[in-house]
Order: sequence, then structure tokens, then C-alpha cells
Amino acid sequence: MQGGDPFSLVQLPDAVITLKQGVGRLIRDESDKGVLVICDTRLVTRQYGATFLRSLPPMPRTRDLEQVSEFLTSINGSLELTEHSEDKERPED
Repeated sequence: MQGGDPFSLVQLPDAVITLKQGVGRLIRDESDKGVLVICDTRLVTRQYGATFLRSLPPMPRTRDLEQVSEFLTSINGSLELTEHSEDKERPED
């Protein structure tokens, strides 16, 4: 790469694609529920963070842990927890 900024031209787009793919694996359709936690303050403190945020699908955003806790509590009643077959085969310690 001649004369270009490798971070802006290569690393940033690659990282954005990787994040989008990860979110896509977590939230596959509109009925899926969950919390995406990104513990990297650069998304809100660096100019390039907006590129990451714009790449995400529309979803509520917060930095308030109480809101996250309330959301998880609200969906907890609608979740059915099932045992994995691996857990059934594992002997008790």
C-alpha cells in the first residue's frame, strides 16, 4: 500500500466486518433477544468508533448497567433453559 493509511484503509474495515459477522451470529432475526457487550471505550472516545457503531443493526444502546440488568430480567421469564446433552453425560464431581 503506497501513500495510504493502513489503519483506515485495511485494519478498520476488516475489524468492522468482523464485528458485524459476530453480531450476525448472535442475533439472527428480530425475535432473538440478548445483550451485546463491547467493553472497549474507543467506540465512544475515538472518532473511528462511530464507524463501528454505524455498522451495527438498529438496536437500543446504553452505557447504563441498570438498564441492561432490567432488560435481562424482563426476558428471563420468556427464556426456556434446556439442559445440553453434554451436561447430562458429565459425571458429578
